[in-house]
Amino acid sequence: MKNNLKQNYLENLRGTKLNSKEFYNEVLSVKTIPKFNYSWATGIAIGKFLNGLKEGKILASICSGCESKQVPPMLFCHECFKPMVKMEKISDQGRINTYSLAYINTDATRRENPEIPIVIDFDETINTRRGEPSGILHKLDENSDLSKIKIGSRVKAVWKNENDRIGDITDILYFELMEEN
Repeated sequence: MKNNLKQNYLENLRGTKLNSKEFYNEVLSVKTIPKFNYSWATGIAIGKFLNGLKEGKILASICSGCESKQVPPMLFCHECFKPMVKMEKISDQGRINTYSLAYINTDATRRENPEIPIVIDFDETINTRRGEPSGILHKLDENSDLSKIKIGSRVKAVWKNENDRIGDITDILYFELMEEN
């Protein structure tokens, strides 16, 4: 009885029955290249941050409760959960929190000189409960002297030409090591 129901079901399916050759050569093949247009909403805080980058500014949000300054900005404080009501421009200088030397490209090919991803803690940011700064992940100038890169080294943003900025994190080309005084 079960086999009869299954056979009856399969025979009554709508559509065109395909053999294996038809399925793999016609159904699983693409004869045109689709064009996909994507839209992504950044949200209020990151939208303002990206607009600031386009203007050559790094913006931090300030908590209405504990007065923490956070980069990247957010709408509420992760420490006291109060609204982050203001944003202000801060210096584009900071210190290396951590770094890595990447000798492999994203396509798994080897690099002769490493790409140097870093986490930058900005000078003017502070998490008031923990007493720590906040910052972003970016990259260090690939021409940096590797022997001078240390956790705590001072860095400064190197910006794209004003006319080439688009409101993206890549408006900062990279960070460069600063001379210690």
